[in-house]
Amino acid sequence: MANNRKNHNIPSEEENPLFHDTWKLLKNYRDAVWNLELAVQQVRNSFEIEFGSSIEEFLDSIYLAGADIGGTKLENYAKSIERSNKMLNLLNSAVDILRSKHKHGEQYYWILYYSYLSPQQLQNTDEIIEKLEPHITNISKRTYYRRRPEAVQALSSILWGYTSKDFLNTLDNFFPNK
Repeated sequence: MANNRKNHNIPSEEENPLFHDTWKLLKNYRDAVWNLELAVQQVRNSFEIEFGSSIEEFLDSIYLAGADIGGTKLENYAKSIERSNKMLNLLNSAVDILRSKHKHGEQYYWILYYSYLSPQQLQNTDEIIEKLEPHITNISKRTYYRRRPEAVQALSSILWGYTSKDFLNTLDNFFPNK
């Protein structure tokens, strides 16, 4: 069976589960941000209705009093929101590293931003290309479709580390077993 993929240096989702995880994370980014913002707002509103103060004011008073809120509904909400927020912060930090440190970082950033990270999802590839034009000279659909998986692969290596077989084989060449 012939391999019809255009860019043979970038693994497909089937070939590398970490690459698949990055695609999945990016494809769900907007929904995750929206859900996190809604959850935080709902907890804040419920808390203020129930306790008559903000969460921050309440927690400050609880901690000053030395009270333990372990195992409560409030603690479970807080932990859930904190985990989601940490995940989004991790992704945003990885994108910042990609943008500032990778040799194609600025281009990759804008490709990822308009494809997955911008608050409003663009309608189609033409709209993405139009938004990319001020940031990437002579961008075409072909270039976009070639660069997008490269950007995801670069981000994936930051998020999950260099765990690909090719990288591990390269390390083995530098550090052979004695």
